[in-house]
Amino acid sequence: MAVETDFSQDGKKLTIKIKGRFDFGKHQEFRDAYERYEKKLDSVVVDLSGTTYLDSSALGMLLLLRDHAGGDESDVRVVHANSDVRKILAISNFEKLFNIS
Repeated sequence: MAVETDFSQDGKKLTIKIKGRFDFGKHQEFRDAYERYEKKLDSVVVDLSGTTYLDSSALGMLLLLRDHAGGDESDVRVVHANSDVRKILAISNFEKLFNIS
């Protein structure tokens, strides 16, 4: 599985780990990772440590996740991106929408 999910013990924090290419091929799997849970989450972490590539459809998927989580009121963090992926996020001004570390 290229998209893995993990919940904190209290069930309020969801971590989504993307492995390999993050592109349109991961669309349904990525959406399923957060949409199948009806419980309100305090935070969502997208771990890109295993991500080798990110394209514009992945950027769109991140925006859909942000909207699903509550938009401007949400706590969605993008973590552990390699330098190439970080560059794409920076060029797209995603640091204004997401906490990127």
